[in-house]
Amino acid sequence: MSFPKYAGYKNSGIEWLDEIPEHWDVKELKYACSNFPSNVDKKTIEGQQVVSLCNYTDVYYNEQITTGMQLMKASATDEQIEKFTLRAGDVIITKDSESADDIAVSTYIPADLPGVVCGYHLAMIRPKEGVSGLFIKRLFDSVYIQSKVATLANGLTRMGLSHASISGLELPIPPAEEQTAIANFLDAETAKIDALVSEQQRLIELLKEKRQAVISHAVTKGLNPDAHLKDSGIEWLGKVPEDWSVKLLRRFSCKVQTGPFGSQLHADEYVPNGTPVINPTHMVNGKIVPSDDIRVTDEVLERLPHQRLEAGDVIFSRRGELGRCALVTEREAGWLCGTGSMILRLHKSEYIGGYLSLFLSLDILRQYFESFSIGSVMNSLSSETLLSMPLIVPPINEQQRIVDYVAEKVEFIESLVEETVGTIELLQERRTALISAAVTGKIDVREYAAQETA
Repeated sequence: MSFPKYAGYKNSGIEWLDEIPEHWDVKELKYACSNFPSNVDKKTIEGQQVVSLCNYTDVYYNEQITTGMQLMKASATDEQIEKFTLRAGDVIITKDSESADDIAVSTYIPADLPGVVCGYHLAMIRPKEGVSGLFIKRLFDSVYIQSKVATLANGLTRMGLSHASISGLELPIPPAEEQTAIANFLDAETAKIDALVSEQQRLIELLKEKRQAVISHAVTKGLNPDAHLKDSGIEWLGKVPEDWSVKLLRRFSCKVQTGPFGSQLHADEYVPNGTPVINPTHMVNGKIVPSDDIRVTDEVLERLPHQRLEAGDVIFSRRGELGRCALVTEREAGWLCGTGSMILRLHKSEYIGGYLSLFLSLDILRQYFESFSIGSVMNSLSSETLLSMPLIVPPINEQQRIVDYVAEKVEFIESLVEETVGTIELLQERRTALISAAVTGKIDVREYAAQETA
């Protein structure tokens, strides 16, 4: 869909904004809206009134804050309640964060919300007469405002916008009726784009389910659909091909090695260009994806020889998301097992490491791990529990066929996922570009807005 330009333009006087329609104005935010940085913290203090708190994550993840949303409870003074209670037309923005990219993310308040107040790390933008809150929200969604904010945010460990910086933001302001028309148009068009994005995200979930199903069937039932099955003797496993055996891991010649204790590896020993340390978050779809910032020096490697990886090892999580694992290839040989990880090293050829990593990645095994996990705060897996785990053992040549088959199928599925992710990125870019063009007057959507509301 293409949109016309306005009949006439004028210089906005703002470098990044360039020209605007000749009947639009440019105003600093303080002349179009009131700006209230909130000081209501996530605490409940005796003697104060209990309120529902619209906090940082509520704003960050929602286009609108509406009645019925699950909001945390806190307390506030009478003065804070009077000042920061959410009203119809308000826009709430994030005013500080660890990254400039997360600043000035906005949400809109479509109706009065008695008893709900704006929380800490946020600022309330309240439009004055003749200014549409929904239009202001869309301005904060635009590349123009996001670019301005990126240059204004300051701080060392935490980036933030001052009250003066927010109040001084220069905004292109069309007539009131046109603000409403643009906002309504963008509501309709972004809803269409968001629906397409949701469809693509659902497709990704289905592809991931398909990927897991391919692995699960191949690793527990094999590749021969006509194979005779027998009871594995394990309730959660069911039947397996009759020429497969089921053994406890401890019956194999293997070594289990946990990562270093916290006292053995300190945060100040991480260096930018060292050898990667592999933690659970670095295990992605059975492969190792290292971080640039989690690396150590050769001196640390020499001090921790038992935690160094070898090709053919299977490294997996022993905390948090149990069952997350990856096969160590020649590329990763010599890298360091992290504190939250565990190495399984096989010393006999009757079990191929690639097959074992597939087996350990099954959701059904994740449930098995969790059933034996210990610790009330974070799930953890001990060496003893791991060695007691039952494994399905196909003939060695069939293991290799399974590994090759799964690799081919998974590569195809992952290519579809990658293609779908690309489609989502294009849709999101389209969404941002449309918003930016409409709220800065680069396109004239009044006719389309009228058609949407007709």
